[in-house]
Parts: sequence; C-alpha cells; structure tokens
Amino acid sequence: MGRIKTKLIKRVTNKVVDDYSDELATSFEENKKVVTLHVDSQSKKLRNMIAGYATRLKRRLDAQ
Repeated sequence: MGRIKTKLIKRVTNKVVDDYSDELATSFEENKKVVTLHVDSQSKKLRNMIAGYATRLKRRLDAQ
C-alpha cells in the first residue's frame, strides 16, 4: 500500500499542475526543480511530496 496524500499536498499539486503543466516532466528530479521555483515550501519533505505527486499526475495525463 502507498502513502495517503493529505489535502494540502493534493491542493498545492493540482494548482502547480494546472498553472505550470508545460514545465513539468515525467521525471521526479526535474519536477523538484520546478516545484522549488514556483512553490514556497517550508521543508524538503513537503517539496519532495509535491514533486512526486506531480510526477504521478503528469505520467497519468501523458498516458491518456
């Protein structure tokens, strides 16, 4: 089983995907850089969770 994403992670990630979907990639490392530029996160853990969820959403969107 995977980890459950909180409402905060989902809300921020959906906003990032909506606003900056052209900058996001299917690579976690590249998405970390994008999230660092556009989201004022307090910790690395929060940034990584947002970047990971954005990667998952981007892969799902590209597969459709």
